[in-house]
Amino acid sequence: MSNGAAAPQDPPDDLGRPLPEPVRQRVVGMASDTLGELAADEVPSALRPFARFAPGRRARLAAIPIAAAVDADADFRARVADRIRNLVPDLAAAVAEGRRPSAVDPMDVAATAYVLRPLGWEVVVGEVLDQLERETATLAGERESESLTRLREQVAEARAGVRQERDRRRHELAALKEENATLRRTLRQARERARAAEEEAARQAELAARAREEAAADTARADAELRRLRTRIADAEAAIEVNRRSAREGRDLASVRLRLLLDTLVDAAQGLRRELALPPTQSRPADSVPAREAAVGGLPSGPEGVIPLETLLTVPQVHLVVDGYNVTKTAWPTLPLETQRTRLVTALGGVAARTGAEVTCVFDGAKLAVPPPLNTPRGVRVRFSPAGISADDVIRQLVAAEPEGRPVVVVSSDREIADGVRRSGARPIASDALVRLLAR
Repeated sequence: MSNGAAAPQDPPDDLGRPLPEPVRQRVVGMASDTLGELAADEVPSALRPFARFAPGRRARLAAIPIAAAVDADADFRARVADRIRNLVPDLAAAVAEGRRPSAVDPMDVAATAYVLRPLGWEVVVGEVLDQLERETATLAGERESESLTRLREQVAEARAGVRQERDRRRHELAALKEENATLRRTLRQARERARAAEEEAARQAELAARAREEAAADTARADAELRRLRTRIADAEAAIEVNRRSAREGRDLASVRLRLLLDTLVDAAQGLRRELALPPTQSRPADSVPAREAAVGGLPSGPEGVIPLETLLTVPQVHLVVDGYNVTKTAWPTLPLETQRTRLVTALGGVAARTGAEVTCVFDGAKLAVPPPLNTPRGVRVRFSPAGISADDVIRQLVAAEPEGRPVVVVSSDREIADGVRRSGARPIASDALVRLLAR
């Protein structure tokens, strides 16, 4: 053996009980460290596959073979003992003498005694194992005591929870009893109300039957009164027919007299025109209002639409004055101004052709250097307001230029224009009325 150590004795190798796991890990760790320092021929055959492992990895992966070699191979165990004597000579000497150093971990003492195996090593290891068992038992008792304490606390908490749950159930039961009592009172009140409602329904049914009887009597009286009134109406219609025939005969006589007077006036007017040699009328009062006329030509006009007659436009010698842009922006607000003007003037030509009315359409031209060209239909006069004058002022001037008594209709949704021309004797109408007329 190395270091001149005496050959170990061969006392009995059986402890009678297994080493605790901490002691076994220390023995395996010592043997694993020793295994890394041995020559190849000194390594036990069972441990040669693990000889080149790192110490930590070897102790972890080859723990069982190493422990078996320490226990069964005396030569390998002697080499491990030599390494222990070199590393911790004081501990090895104390264990060889049968002492247990008080400052050394008992597990290290047991592991050292197990490897060195001096005389009486079983006693040393057994004492350490007994101490470990006592400590383990003490720890187990403490853990059991702690566990018992926790169990007692849990039982106390469970009992407290049961008491709380019991109290809560009692409160719920009391609340349910109170709610039950309330529901009973509510049910009793509902039954009383239902009984009262049934009584009221019976009373109302009796009143309804009485009302039906009264209604039947009133219906009979109304039927009798209706028959009487029908008789009176028939008599009145007969009297009205008699009066109508009398009035028709009188009206026919008056119509004959009025027609004779009208023919006399017409003949007198024609005779007076021939006697005075009056020329035909070439101008109108609207022509005297200062405004700029539209240039001839420009965009082609669209086809004339078929437009029905309106009551106002059938009046003889009526003059229709149109606020141009007010109408076009009501009818076609998204179209360009040129297209709006062309559409309106073309449609007004159809109105003039079918009604015989004098038509004047006024556009705002204050911001135009030169009036835009337009194809003006027959019977339609188009005017643009001159610089510094609005189309509203031109419309007022046109109305003011007409003789008193001539029917003038002004189309505009401008309230100020409508109020002004109304005071001058003209008849204002909204732009959408003309738009509806043009759309038909």
